[in-house]
Amino acid sequence: MNKVPLTINGAEMLRAELQRLKTVDRPAVIEAIAEARSHGDLSENAEYDAAKERQGFIEGRIKEIEGKLSSAQIIDPKLLDADGRCVFGATVDLEDLESGDSVTYQIVGEDEADLKCGKISVSSPIARALIGKYAGDVAEVQAPGGVREYEILDVKYI
Repeated sequence: MNKVPLTINGAEMLRAELQRLKTVDRPAVIEAIAEARSHGDLSENAEYDAAKERQGFIEGRIKEIEGKLSSAQIIDPKLLDADGRCVFGATVDLEDLESGDSVTYQIVGEDEADLKCGKISVSSPIARALIGKYAGDVAEVQAPGGVREYEILDVKYI
């Protein structure tokens, strides 16, 4: 089975979502199904259909999260010793060579990626271009608008 890389924060987020799904959402949807059943004929009961569909989504998400957590490889970025190389969990300061804009990204797992918070998925084009590079290197990223070049200013493990 493939290992799913997660940072400590990402694993905690998934555990919190799993806890909420099991203790809040699952009981609420069971109650909604019972309420819809009490309305009579199930063949024309839209509330029942919606509740059953929601139940299917919740159970599927619970199974998905449990699977990810069971095969997770949890990585603490603070404990990394990659000699300044860009690796999973690293926080990287970049400068766009074309525009001169500076950005900071942390390379994280797919479930914890959030561009607004500066977290990019390890499978994203920019992260794939950064992996293995050092501060001072230039990474070429294949973007929808063409190739973009970023200079790596600093690599931190925080």
